[in-house]
Amino acid sequence: MISTYEFHFHFFCDRIELVFRIEKFDFLVSVYIFCIAVAELMGAKTFPLVKIFGYQLNASVAIFVLPLIFTINDIITEVYGRERTRSVIRSGLLVILFILIFSLLATSLPPSIRFQTSESAYDIIFGLSARIAAASLTAFAIAEFLDVFIFVKIRQALGKKALWFRNNASNFVSQFIDTSVFMFLAFYAFDKSFDNNIGFLVSLILPYWLLKCFMSVIETPLVYVGVRWLKVKY
Repeated sequence: MISTYEFHFHFFCDRIELVFRIEKFDFLVSVYIFCIAVAELMGAKTFPLVKIFGYQLNASVAIFVLPLIFTINDIITEVYGRERTRSVIRSGLLVILFILIFSLLATSLPPSIRFQTSESAYDIIFGLSARIAAASLTAFAIAEFLDVFIFVKIRQALGKKALWFRNNASNFVSQFIDTSVFMFLAFYAFDKSFDNNIGFLVSLILPYWLLKCFMSVIETPLVYVGVRWLKVKY
């Protein structure tokens, strides 16, 4: 017969589990939103990656989370279908928009006396230009919906097999579009010739896109793990 102590202990454990229990889909969306927020707020920092034939390849710190965003897209699409994924993407777009709007508000307000010395650093970090903000939002919207579209089309052609191919094919194409659209909108110089712009932009787009593709391949096992994990009920 269970003692009063044991009863209260198990009751307490059950309550703790209920408090900290998170539905799997909600957890996945939380990671998705985290990746978006990190990419927007911290993605401006770049770091040296490798040297190839004497050329220093740099990458944004967002490279660690951007491919994961597309991976989560594919996991949700595989389990719940494209309409559910599109809803998550729209939520992500709203998060970006809210971050940008609040950044403009926060940087426009005058600082208190105690905060005046760090105001310039705060404005540099969070005071994104309208052009960069618009480029980021536009590229993300196009690439995210394109990723789901390609993933679904390949699945209709191949069925449920070759998940690794569907994941990487959709990621490669969508991330190329994401990178190209962002670089063109953010860094095209209207006072330069078209040829000059193309040469400069290609030097930015190709290395960064290839790096994203590499990260997508590395994260392929996460798609299988994520789909299996999401399908299993508690």
